[in-house]
Amino acid sequence: MYLIPCPHCGPRAQAEFTYERTTDSVVDPAAPADEAMRALFTRANPMGVDDEIWRHTFGCRAWMILTRHRVTHAIEAVRPIGPEALP
Repeated sequence: MYLIPCPHCGPRAQAEFTYERTTDSVVDPAAPADEAMRALFTRANPMGVDDEIWRHTFGCRAWMILTRHRVTHAIEAVRPIGPEALP
């Protein structure tokens, strides 16, 4: 387990968060069901840094984008998203 720095709550255990998806896995709602399922569940898992969407499910419930290395799990940046991210 590792710590994720929540922009609202500070560092918290990874178990409090839910991984949603990478930011590049976009599903077209007008696409046929088999293409949408392929886009969601058949994706590359490249080594290296990627932007991922996470939610602090068992905390403030905020959504955020983590820039994280997929092998070492080192978190390079965290950016809040959603209405609570507005100044």
